[in-house]
Amino acid sequence: MSERKVLNKYYPPDFDPAKIPKLKLPKDRQYVVRLMAPFNMRCKTCGEYIYKGKKFNARKETVQNELYMGLPIFRFYIKCTRCLAEITFKTDPENTDYAMEHGATRNFQAEKLIEEEEKRVQQEREDEELNNPMKVLENRTKDSKMEMEVLENLQELKELNQRQAQVDFEGMIHQYRELEKREKEREKEEDERETKEMLEKVMVKRLRDSDSEEEEESSSSQTDKSSTDKPTDILTTDKPTVTQGATAGGVKRAKTERWERSVGILGSGGALGSLMVRKKPATAVNKPSPVASTAASTSQIDSKVSKPTDSTNAPRPVTTQNGSSSLSLLGAYSGSDSNDSD
Repeated sequence: MSERKVLNKYYPPDFDPAKIPKLKLPKDRQYVVRLMAPFNMRCKTCGEYIYKGKKFNARKETVQNELYMGLPIFRFYIKCTRCLAEITFKTDPENTDYAMEHGATRNFQAEKLIEEEEKRVQQEREDEELNNPMKVLENRTKDSKMEMEVLENLQELKELNQRQAQVDFEGMIHQYRELEKREKEREKEEDERETKEMLEKVMVKRLRDSDSEEEEESSSSQTDKSSTDKPTDILTTDKPTVTQGATAGGVKRAKTERWERSVGILGSGGALGSLMVRKKPATAVNKPSPVASTAASTSQIDSKVSKPTDSTNAPRPVTTQNGSSSLSLLGAYSGSDSNDSD
């Protein structure tokens, strides 16, 4: 089997290349090539934007009668992607770029236009200075003046940069944080001071209230004592000596009395004792009959008359048959009546 891709071809001994007919093609014939858009452009027909790098199947031809230093210039034909209008551009070997010819406008050409304008102005100036020496002097004066203005502006910018460079942002942040910390500490101290003042006011008020209560209690105890004590108690009671320990004991006793009055005495029966009435034990009394009583009274009268009195002339109590006196009988009789009534 022979090779599919042959590198060496066979030429017979009688091969004559002059006998091969030459193909005559036109010089401006076109070739179909695949290319990308070399710059951003906008279609003049429909306004569609065609961005740089978009691929097209373009037709290429050689521009007739245009050469740059022996290099041919090529023209390309593409179609708009929206309206299919024909757009043409060609190579520009002088500027190593492409030049728009027909069907669209090139975008983002500001830098290129500025460069072309500068070149044109520079060329006109050179032409004027070539024929007019006074124009050369004017241009030099303008240039020196412009240079001085540029230097002044540059100096101002340097000073401005130096002023901005002297600003220490870290130091400013540190100072701000320190100031904020001091403000917080001051506010905390003020709050503590206000709280302390309020507590002191409350304590003073409580002390005043306690003092007034103690005065009221002392005055009430004195009035109670004066009302309950007998007039003759002052003769029997001894006046205690006032010492420092006695004063402290009196204050402690007053506080204890105030606590007992507000809460009550625990474990004592005084509170309940005031609510109960103890019943007295009934005494056995022999009530005499009316006949016996009359007989006893007559016998007593007879004995008083018959018996002489003592040397002290004091009456003796009359005794009954049981050996008890008449006064004790009378007291027992009245006590029994009160218990029965209760």
